[in-house]
Amino acid sequence: MDILLTHGSTLVMLAAFVGFFMAWGIGANDVANAMGTSVGSKALTIKQAIIIAMVFEFAGAYLAGGEVTSTIRKGIIDPTYFVDIPELLVFGMISALLAAALWLLVASMLGWPVSTTHSIVGAIIGFAAIGVSPDTVAWGKVGGIVGSWIITPLISGVIAFVIFNSAQKLIFDTDKPLEQAKKYVPFYMFLAGFVLSLVTIKKGLKHIGLEEINLGFTVLEIKGAGGYYLAILVAVIVAMIGKYFISRLNFDMNADKESHYTNVEKVFAVLMVVTACCMAFAHGSNDVANAIGPLAAVVSIVDNGGEIVKKSPLVWWILPLGGFGIVAGLAIFGHKVIATIGKGITHLTPSRGFAAELAAACTVVIASGAGLPISTTQTLVGAVLGVGMARGIAAINLGVVRNIVVSWVITLPVGAGLSILIFWTMQSTFGA
Repeated sequence: MDILLTHGSTLVMLAAFVGFFMAWGIGANDVANAMGTSVGSKALTIKQAIIIAMVFEFAGAYLAGGEVTSTIRKGIIDPTYFVDIPELLVFGMISALLAAALWLLVASMLGWPVSTTHSIVGAIIGFAAIGVSPDTVAWGKVGGIVGSWIITPLISGVIAFVIFNSAQKLIFDTDKPLEQAKKYVPFYMFLAGFVLSLVTIKKGLKHIGLEEINLGFTVLEIKGAGGYYLAILVAVIVAMIGKYFISRLNFDMNADKESHYTNVEKVFAVLMVVTACCMAFAHGSNDVANAIGPLAAVVSIVDNGGEIVKKSPLVWWILPLGGFGIVAGLAIFGHKVIATIGKGITHLTPSRGFAAELAAACTVVIASGAGLPISTTQTLVGAVLGVGMARGIAAINLGVVRNIVVSWVITLPVGAGLSILIFWTMQSTFGA
């Protein structure tokens, strides 16, 4: 306790620095989930993708990143063990942030898309289990995370496989793909509008504290069925707007089939941009917590004189710090992981990229509803693999996939190991 009174401001500044570093790592690595398919399918250039992601990731992080955050990220550790030794929890959270950030830096340099959530969770497990006591860790939740390595990519892969094959059979494999596109693309737009609205409502707007929306003729409660009704309403509007604009497109119906394919892909390219923006907003609102959750815990403990509270209001500067960190990491280093997701796994076109992006969004909704621990990275990689599998195993770069899977498996132990070393170093430095 004396350590917090003596070195409190130093620890907060240190936590702010490593929190920014962690947010930087999220931007450099995780934002590829939202933008990789758009770049790989050539719906966007890498420069356009980075600009769009910077706007929507920051908006998601700052506007919907959370007025109140749980100070103990993901409930992985039991805070009651630290009531008499709050300084160890402060050291642990700083160690976890720095360990996860270092691993994200290495992974980003190598172009490996790893899970930022699993990086921080592994780091928290490391300092708590080895540095304090194995009893501090909720091992059941850890098992759920390990299980998600298989379940999450599998769900998104199957959904992407189905969406891609349906587009192939209904549009691309027909005699008149343009006419079929005009008929069926509005249905895909409805599905995209519904799923992406749900992602934004459930993963984004819930942090703002928006309980209900007054539509004039009725009031919809966001938390319950109202959120789904609102998503359906948005989806209908999106489909109607899409149908109107597609009907106004003037393409040469007598052109060769290759020209028809090119024009259909242009329609899907527009959809890709919309899905990328929504996923970036939802990702920014949700995953910024990986950086600001532990940081908020440190600030809360120091401000409360060592008392550990389950929830605490965010200090005003924490959300902008997380938002700026994400943007900086994306702008400086994001291109490497974007290239792996968009080009390294399989060849993507706008229709294939759309199938992968929409499948990832569907999986986020399903997992959130079921309470499954989810990694947006693993979700999108699984979806891209599903699209590749729809074209046959030869369409997939198995060497890249092997490296990605290895990076997933070692993320938890590497994060844990680094965290333990940093935790012990901090203990000896501050004399705890």
